[in-house]
Amino acid sequence: MDKNYFEVLNAIDVNGKTEKKGNLTYLSWAWAWGELKKKHPDATYTIYENENGWNYHTDGKTAWVKTGVTVDGLEHIEYLPIMDNRNNSILLENIKSTDVNKTIQRSLTKAVARHGLGLYIYAGEDLPEESKSEEEKAFDKKTEKIKKDTISAKDQEILKKVCENKGYKVEDIFTKPLSELTGEEYVTALNKLNGVK
Repeated sequence: MDKNYFEVLNAIDVNGKTEKKGNLTYLSWAWAWGELKKKHPDATYTIYENENGWNYHTDGKTAWVKTGVTVDGLEHIEYLPIMDNRNNSILLENIKSTDVNKTIQRSLTKAVARHGLGLYIYAGEDLPEESKSEEEKAFDKKTEKIKKDTISAKDQEILKKVCENKGYKVEDIFTKPLSELTGEEYVTALNKLNGVK
């Protein structure tokens, strides 16, 4: 049985294309769109305008954008508030065109993720950092070094075998050589690959 397109996109490692800002991880919109178009050249996106032809929507106090990404005839729509660098909604009178543009790109990236590419980086984004216990925070701090170290040759072989067993080519899943993968990327890749049937 052929894999559905979601499984293929969801198995792609995006860790090397993310950036951490505050408590959130962002995926490069240009890279995400490029990867989607490589796999699905007919994919399209829509930036929904309001009744006045503006590329954002408002309740008179704040604003948001609405975007959609279509793959194989299936559209996933994403709504995203226009926010400042602390992820608070910007008051309508303070919104600049650059704020709208950045929000559109982030919204499109999230709509792409609904099709599978990079979806795992959004898991738990609605759970604030403050909800972690002191033990969880200590564990996170302790494992930070392990996450950043590159993986061993043995771990590289394990990933190659798992990819082969799942019917993937290593170069279709990873955007960089396996020898450059960190421990964190290795664990994420194994979890994703093991979740694919």
